[in-house]
Amino acid sequence: MRVAGIAVTLVVHEHKRLGRGIELAALAEQLKGSGIGLDFLTGELQGQHDPSGIVFTVLAALSGMEREYIRDRTLEGHESARKRGKTIGGATVVGDDTLTHAVHLRAQELSLRDIAARLVIAKVKKKGQHPSPATVQRMLRDHDRTTDPAAIPN
Repeated sequence: MRVAGIAVTLVVHEHKRLGRGIELAALAEQLKGSGIGLDFLTGELQGQHDPSGIVFTVLAALSGMEREYIRDRTLEGHESARKRGKTIGGATVVGDDTLTHAVHLRAQELSLRDIAARLVIAKVKKKGQHPSPATVQRMLRDHDRTTDPAAIPN
């Protein structure tokens, strides 16, 4: 298109859809080097921009800092909730029967993948599906911690 003399502009809903901080600044440099314009429909960068302009770079850096701030505050909230005994995460996908079955299958020395394939979620929106091996691992680890906390290293 550029060979034919047609101007090319990348139109994005909001700058956060492209990336944050350094990622966004690097992308902007690539666009500028290719002669591609940048237009944001919403957000603090709304409008057309020179992808390598100083205002764009500063706002990209600020959005990266904002992301880190949100992440830090979320982690602090999770830690505070754990200290108060609250569970972090979604709904429990396995019940006591499923846990008992998983412990029995582990005693037969099956792999986590094999155990997960033999279990079926009985509640919530994933009803009828198999849990992931990672879910089985967490479930068994939590079971081991509650039954014999001294046997499991922190």
